[in-house]
Amino acid sequence: NRRLAAISQVHQAAGFEAPTRHLAVRKLMAGIRRTQGTAQTGKRPVLTEDIRRMVLLLEAGRTQEVRDRALILLGFAGAFRRSELVGLDIEDLEFNREGLVAAIRRSKTDPEGQGRKVGIPRGGYPETCPVRAVQAWLAVLGADEGPLFRGITRHGRIGGRRLTPQSVALVVKRLAARAGLEAADLAGHSLRAGLATSAAMAGASERAIMNQTGHRSAMMVRRYIRDGSLFRENAAAQVGL
Repeated sequence: NRRLAAISQVHQAAGFEAPTRHLAVRKLMAGIRRTQGTAQTGKRPVLTEDIRRMVLLLEAGRTQEVRDRALILLGFAGAFRRSELVGLDIEDLEFNREGLVAAIRRSKTDPEGQGRKVGIPRGGYPETCPVRAVQAWLAVLGADEGPLFRGITRHGRIGGRRLTPQSVALVVKRLAARAGLEAADLAGHSLRAGLATSAAMAGASERAIMNQTGHRSAMMVRRYIRDGSLFRENAAAQVGL
């Protein structure tokens, strides 16, 4: 599908009709879909209980673990993409009575940089509150500007370079394995998927989930809602087995 899209774009840009619209191509692709299937295999979401198990093992006195707590909790509560999470600067954060407002300057679905703001409410438990976790990390970081999440040497020294999106996946996998969770099918996207799925399980509306994730297409977010609703209002649970 990606190759067909590329071929189509090149032909249209050159002023030619896209050969991908030919009946033979469309029939071939339909046959491939019937043979191979169209189900997507995504990364497994980390749910609220998983997040709790992961962060409760972290020590408040260790620099890297203070950073990782903030990274995990903020990434989950904000349903951020990996690039959005590591792209945050200290100047993008605004604390208020309700919690924290994070300004996303640019994202995958916002190439022109219109930006959007994401509200991060204060948590009901101090040990898993994303706002408190970010404040604790800022106190350790001791900076007023620049990248929020930075690399840390094995000696605990904080560097000036921004974490990469791949680093988010490594942190998620490491903390999941430490908490006794299966980490092979987890990645940075598991935080984003986990918030959407957990919110659906808790009965959050489609609109509320989309406001947090920044999805523009309801079709994309409905996959998480379906997964989160499998055991909510389940018919088999009401027949007395």
